[in-house]
Amino acid sequence: MTKEEARKRMADLAKELHHHNHLYYVLSRPVMTDYAFDMLLKELEALEKAYPDLVDEHSPTCRIGGDVTDVFNTVKHQYPMLSLSNSYSLEEMADFEERVRKLLGAEEPEYVCELKYDGVAISLTYKNGKLFRAVTRGDGTQGEEITTNVKTIRSIPLELKGDYPDHFEIRGEIFLPLAQFERLNQERAAAGEALYANPRNTASGTLKSQDSSVVAHRRLDCYLYHLAGETVPFATHYNSLTGAGEWGFKVPGTQNNLIRKCNTIAEIYAFIAHWDKERGRLPFEIDGIVIKLNSYQQQERLGYTAKSPRWAIAYKFKAESVRTVLNAIAFQVGRTGSITPVAHLEPVLLAGTVVKRASLHNADQIEKLDVREGDTVYVEKGGEIIPKITGADIAQRALNSKPFQYITHCPECTTELVRKEGEANHYCPNEAGCPPQIKGRIEHYISRKAMDIDGLGSETTDLLFNAGLIKNIGDLYDLQAEQLLPLERMAEKSVNKLLNGVEASKAVPFERVLYALGIRYVGETVAKKLARHFKNIDALMATDEETLVNVEEIGEKIAKSLLLHFSDKNNVALIEHLRGKGVNFAAGQAEDSGSVKLAGAAFVVSGVFTHFSRDGIKAAVETNGGKMLSSVSSKTNYLIAGDKMGPAKRNKAEKLGVKVISEEEFMAMIA
Repeated sequence: MTKEEARKRMADLAKELHHHNHLYYVLSRPVMTDYAFDMLLKELEALEKAYPDLVDEHSPTCRIGGDVTDVFNTVKHQYPMLSLSNSYSLEEMADFEERVRKLLGAEEPEYVCELKYDGVAISLTYKNGKLFRAVTRGDGTQGEEITTNVKTIRSIPLELKGDYPDHFEIRGEIFLPLAQFERLNQERAAAGEALYANPRNTASGTLKSQDSSVVAHRRLDCYLYHLAGETVPFATHYNSLTGAGEWGFKVPGTQNNLIRKCNTIAEIYAFIAHWDKERGRLPFEIDGIVIKLNSYQQQERLGYTAKSPRWAIAYKFKAESVRTVLNAIAFQVGRTGSITPVAHLEPVLLAGTVVKRASLHNADQIEKLDVREGDTVYVEKGGEIIPKITGADIAQRALNSKPFQYITHCPECTTELVRKEGEANHYCPNEAGCPPQIKGRIEHYISRKAMDIDGLGSETTDLLFNAGLIKNIGDLYDLQAEQLLPLERMAEKSVNKLLNGVEASKAVPFERVLYALGIRYVGETVAKKLARHFKNIDALMATDEETLVNVEEIGEKIAKSLLLHFSDKNNVALIEHLRGKGVNFAAGQAEDSGSVKLAGAAFVVSGVFTHFSRDGIKAAVETNGGKMLSSVSSKTNYLIAGDKMGPAKRNKAEKLGVKVISEEEFMAMIA
């Protein structure tokens, strides 16, 4: 066989194997025996061994695994992988549906109901029809690249078919089917090894394996359920799933009732009730139902909070409950001074993990449940994640048992606790002298979404605090190398990293500095709104309640919290200290001067650019008063087109009469 003949035979084999792989693992309609498939695969393996320079990185032989990965690189998601808001009752579902109808006005909503797979979220990027990258959810902003391992999952296509965008992301859930979970545990039992706790944890650990052949052996599966970004060539979520299925993805299907379009709350209830009853018959685990608005245009109108979309919600099935003994109730102090009671339990297995502690929330909850130290209590996982006590078995209670007395003084600094009218929690008012509050505020300030100070973490914060070097966030900017080098674990390299991280934080934008201050009720979104409205800290500190409540998304509670914070002379002195050290307390000049150039105009960005990154263009639009949209619609004014933009988006823009402009034309608009 000549080299050219080998090239052609390898291409033909790859095409045929990809086709039969899709029939078997995605469509569940095999037309070839396992033996015949294996013979073709062995032939391809032999040819690849004989002609290694002809091997395609997307060859079906990738499914076997064998590559070893020493480290998983961290990759930033092009589009954040947000969490969904959860509901635990039909009443909460009704409230969600009512909010959606109120926001849509006269428009009728259509929903898509899907299963909530209990697995590991994944984001797949495809370029020119081939799998380019697979990244875990991570913290929602960035995750770990596990492409080599994901290639071994046979339900994930390495090459697509049909009319797909040149470059797009698709999200889904990787899970371990129950049959494979049982097989693995049988193998481990036969080998005298400890059994795996549950399919989800096993799937998560498998994806982090350094040996891809191990991943291949465990036979993970994957459902894809969300196309992300501006390149989606569909008007509805349901159609995008249908389209993704035609490209070769394994998506939820109507034929097995894994997905259903609904128009009323009654239809949503029926879907929930069906799967709450029938979920035990599924070949994989689910923990609830996801409900989404079908129309992308309506999704766009409802938008997002800082953490989740307003157009979707997850209904969580009732959690598993177990009994155990409540040994003691202890207390934790948060960075705002909030006191949280924590139950210390006799260790018990719950939903696949050993639970030793559970939240009791506040004094009212303890009184309502009437739980006491020594009680036998019922424990479940709230949202199947955080353990919580739901009640006590009174019949098992000791005769000499006495009601639990809630503490009156801070367990850390002994200051008398306060409880504000209308609030559930007790608070320690000693902000300046209570160690957990001080360290908590510092840890919040240095966190990634705030000042993102490299070289500083909770352990280093503890070390510096205990050494008396930091008593507030301002002290970070007074640190000197000669103070740090004598400390344990602080070698020259780590000291330089810390000091450089502190110095670099002076360039952090004002909106993140405002969030980093840790003002009560001022999260990321609120901080951004305040920074863009007031432009600098002086204007914000000088304002009044009436002005504040007229700012978008700022209510009376947030306004009062801001006024209270800035009325404290210690807080003002701290801000002045930070400003004197070079911390940024003003919005950028471009935001101040160019804020109205694009006012009233809505933009969509697509493609690759020369002078800007995609995020850079989006930032330029917003700082000049424009609005960013996620997809082309009738509400779009401009489509900024870069290189390698897919034809679907341009065609849609032209069909809707949306003006398509180049990067240079956009630069002229904001010049």
